[in-house]
Amino acid sequence: MSTTTRPVIQTLTHEPGIGWSAPLPTELDSERTLVVAFGAPRVDGAPGPIREVRGAFPNAHLIGCSTAGEISGTRLLDDSVSVGVIRFNHTDLVSIDAPVRGREDSERAGAFLAEQLNRPGLRAVLVLSDGLNVNGSALVRGLTGALPEGVVTTGGLAGDGPNFGKTWVIRNGQPEAGFVSAVGLYGDRVRVGYGSKGGWDVFGPERVVTRSEESVLYELDGKPALPLYKHYLGEVAKDLPASALRFPLALRRDREDENSFVRTILSVDEGTQSMTFAGDIPEGHLAQFMRASFERLIGGAAESALMTRANTASDEACLAILVSCVGRRLVLGERTEEELERAAEVLPEGSSQMGFYSYGEISPFASGGCDLHNQTMTLTTITEG
Repeated sequence: MSTTTRPVIQTLTHEPGIGWSAPLPTELDSERTLVVAFGAPRVDGAPGPIREVRGAFPNAHLIGCSTAGEISGTRLLDDSVSVGVIRFNHTDLVSIDAPVRGREDSERAGAFLAEQLNRPGLRAVLVLSDGLNVNGSALVRGLTGALPEGVVTTGGLAGDGPNFGKTWVIRNGQPEAGFVSAVGLYGDRVRVGYGSKGGWDVFGPERVVTRSEESVLYELDGKPALPLYKHYLGEVAKDLPASALRFPLALRRDREDENSFVRTILSVDEGTQSMTFAGDIPEGHLAQFMRASFERLIGGAAESALMTRANTASDEACLAILVSCVGRRLVLGERTEEELERAAEVLPEGSSQMGFYSYGEISPFASGGCDLHNQTMTLTTITEG
């Protein structure tokens, strides 16, 4: 193996009717190789490309999931598989998975993964989860609660386009629903950067969450939440829950808290006049409705890339894993690739960019702990120094 400190990085794509954009680089296979693969939801019924990846890298650590769109460089694709390969020279890897059969399993699954990965030298954890059978907030809480302070945790929730029907992660080299998987990176040479920004505009007053239960919101300012939300949505309220992807909710602990986080609605319940979100809605938090601004969304992608450079203090070429929310794609439409281009412009020269559109993003804040985010562009950059 090369003695240089720079890892070998390559990205490639499999498209129907075209095949692989380049031969699978089997020479990069090793126990210190990380392979990341994001695929269209239908891939679980025709997993040929995933099997080919596993066959090409039998000794590597393979992680991946289904998407709401695959990212390959600055291109947005559907019905494809986007692959990133990085062979380290000094970084050790450990991969693990856990079942998550229901939302109540989420914190337990996160804690199990953390306990298995918590070994000497742990620097970062990349985690990918089933996007539907999970409470993302509880998953992150379980992970971070059992990991040492300073370990960077990033990743995302698998997608199923705009359908919210079935998602999968790669387990034992095959797409499988109902699991969460993670890879731990170990050693003092690995450099992992992170950044997460939204770019949404808030509107209307901040309201207090007066009644909620985990990810279910019942009341704001003592009033049923769903009618209030419909009032702000106006004509598009008839298209709920799909239209909710364009109008997420911003939350923060109190008026002094500078770290607001975003939540996306997954479903509504007319009987209880409630809304279920992708993560927890804590009682007592302040909530404010949000809507899209094209330029601010696209600018948020550049800010996220800038954050990764700031917190790694490295100008080395890297593998950049982009996790952007399906709601951003629905809002940006034909302009979606602009946010990919803006991120690429900021990354160090020679970096390789890939990723997916998700049902939730996992990243630390600019300051403070890690959390589940919605409607953000989140970047994870990986290299060695």
